[in-house]
Amino acid sequence: MSNAISDTNIQKERHLITVRALRSRNFRKKLPFLILSEKLPEGQVYREFPDGRIEVQQVSYAGARFEAKVIDVLTPSDADQIRKEHELL
Repeated sequence: MSNAISDTNIQKERHLITVRALRSRNFRKKLPFLILSEKLPEGQVYREFPDGRIEVQQVSYAGARFEAKVIDVLTPSDADQIRKEHELL
């Protein structure tokens, strides 16, 4: 059983390393980073910007077009909480 737990921890750490690297790459290119959360209603996502702002956006598709509508802008403390929950700090 400890091997299974160890393998799971290794996979989780690899996942976090990859996610953090993608986030850093996006920010270096001045692009936002998408954070998916099961706590949000279906169709909503967090979008984090290089300036530290996090928006909640409603995402939809119109044919081949992707559309996003801002639902809310998180306070700095709420944004930090989301980063902690997703282990992005």
